[in-house]
Order: sequence, then structure tokens, then C-alpha cells
Amino acid sequence: MTAMMLGVTLLIVGVLPGAAGARRLTGILGAFEAEVATLRQALVAPRDTTCLGLTFTVGELRGRPVVLTMAGVGKVNAAMTTTLLLEHFQPNEVLFSGIAGGLNPDLDPGDIVLGARVVHHDFAVAGDGGTTVMATHAPASATPNPIYFPADTSLLALAIEVGRDLALAPIPARAGPRAPRVVAGVIATGESFVASAARRQELRDRLGADAVEMEGAAVAQICYQLGTPCLVVRSLSDRADSSAVQDIEQFYRIAADNSAVLVMGIAARLARRN
Repeated sequence: MTAMMLGVTLLIVGVLPGAAGARRLTGILGAFEAEVATLRQALVAPRDTTCLGLTFTVGELRGRPVVLTMAGVGKVNAAMTTTLLLEHFQPNEVLFSGIAGGLNPDLDPGDIVLGARVVHHDFAVAGDGGTTVMATHAPASATPNPIYFPADTSLLALAIEVGRDLALAPIPARAGPRAPRVVAGVIATGESFVASAARRQELRDRLGADAVEMEGAAVAQICYQLGTPCLVVRSLSDRADSSAVQDIEQFYRIAADNSAVLVMGIAARLARRN
């Protein structure tokens, strides 16, 4: 065992399931700094460790032991970080908190989509007749994964319950500030920032997706293959159309914070359960 790995092991003794005096642990990821900043500030007794250059922070969030990390943008970064998180910390469940572009015309920036199902929109056959998504395969067994990765039903139900009672920051609108909605839906993931009305409509029509982002399906796939409950939480920062760049500048901070507040609410409920 290397000195680095020994340090990681010593840090998490006492929080791993099965360890003497163990407490249940929740893994939390966000793609970039704004998506994890509010969560990091809320941690009690945070302790940092690094693994392959990535920082993982162990602490307590609303009474729940957690390990928090910034995954980086894109599916490859998210898959690598999730794998390290699961291997070295063995969390009981994983939550992803962040922002996304809106595809559902009934939703507006600030609304939160809970990923009841998460799908890779770009793992597909692009033919003359259109694009058809394919199933990924688990590398160890070569067995096909589901095309749509389902959320853990217990986590999803808990998040819906939390969302009903949670006071989220109001969203600026022309008619005056409005309260964000929290809905369960389909989240599509791909290696591109969508800022096109035509592309937005194509993803909506082809996948029935409510939101689009760049990490969630990679996290969901790793968790599915390794048997770890997972839920992706996304607050809309834009409408994934030609105004997306301008909208994200206006809404990304409040969207990221509201997603984090919902995740903190989930952590509080998990703490009371265990």
C-alpha cells in the first residue's frame, strides 16, 4: 500500500460501513466550484485528503457524515471521480448536485429536476435517418446497462418529500420573484453544452428529457454497475437555446445554490433515518 493510499484509508476508518463504530456515509459530487461551494461551506469539521490529485472532503452535513468532491466538467472526469469516490470511501449512496439546461417548455430557469431517469444522449448511432441511443455495457461482464439509468427509488421519494417543504431562494422573473418548482423527470447527459433551440427540441422529442447536462449519466452508470444507490439533482440555469450563455450568467449561482440546499435537506433526512 502506498503512503497516499494509507493516508486515505486512515482518514476514512470509522465512517466506512462495517467498521467499528461505523456511521453511514453519503457521497456528494458537483462538476465545478459553484456547484460545491455552498455544500463545502456548510460542512462541520471538514477534513481534506487527495487521491490522484483530486480533493475529497470528509465532514458532516446537516448531521449526516458525507464525503464531498468536485468531479470536473464532462463525462470522463465524472466517471473517474465517481470511481475513486466509490472505491476509497464506499458511500452508502451518491448524490450529484448542480445546474443544467432546461428542455421541458413547462420548466423555467431556477426549477429543479430530480433525475428519476438519466440517459447518455450522445452514446448513439447517428445515421441518415436520425440518431438512436444505444445501451452502454459494463466492462467487467460485457452485459448491457439500461439505456435510462433509474434513480434509487428511496432517494427519489425522499428528495420529492424534501422538495415539498423546502424554502428555496426565489428566482427573478419579469412578473416578480417566483418560487422554484421541484419535479422528477428525465435528465440527458452528453459531452456538449447545448445552446440551440433546434437541438433542444430534438433532445426533447427523441428522449423525452426535461434537462440536459454533461456529467449525470456517467455518475449514474458507475453507481449502477457497482450497486450504489444514486440520485442526480439539477437546478435549471438556462433553457438550452440561443440565450443559454446569457441566461447561465444570470442564473447559475442561484441555481447551483438551490440545488445544494435541496441536497442539504436530503442529508438532514438521511441523518434522522440512520
